Amino acid sequence: MSDDRTHVTGVEVFFEPDDIIVSKTNKQGHITYANDVFLDIAGYTEEEVVGKPHSVIRHPDMPRCIFKALWDSIQSGEEIFAYVMNRAKNGDHYWVLAHVTPSFSTSGEIIGYHSNRRVPNRASLEGTIIPLYQDLLRIEAAGGRKQGLEDSSAHLAKLLSDKNMTLNEFSLSLA
Repeated sequence: MSDDRTHVTGVEVFFEPDDIIVSKTNKQGHITYANDVFLDIAGYTEEEVVGKPHSVIRHPDMPRCIFKALWDSIQSGEEIFAYVMNRAKNGDHYWVLAHVTPSFSTSGEIIGYHSNRRVPNRASLEGTIIPLYQDLLRIEAAGGRKQGLEDSSAHLAKLLSDKNMTLNEFSLSLA
């Protein structure tokens, strides 16, 4: 597996509308399961991803505040829906509408996470999500690592507050 997690080609790849990308992780976010659709679109073998951080497919052009919101939600026991751009092994990218849920033990403890990803609404991506994520990335870059994350998170929170929506409601309204 390449150690260059920032290599990007600018080439978008697609999966079929009826396909669902599925992965499971432990509490630390290390992959414990990836279905064939995940492996095909991301360009990895099962051996290359199982045991690795899910961030192996993180695209560098994804706003960190989206991942912060995602982790805050699932670690608190809540599900989340979010648009995510992932990076394939070869540097290509693909967009998904992710639904991430915590997995619980019989005693109610979070033991990991489960993610189903579907083909996102193209018009929503181009008209809303991509411009929003570009704004969030600019805010993150302008403020430096810590302050940029705080500033982009605040920007996202204000946008959602102005719409009187949660991130889940916003994401699903665009589906």
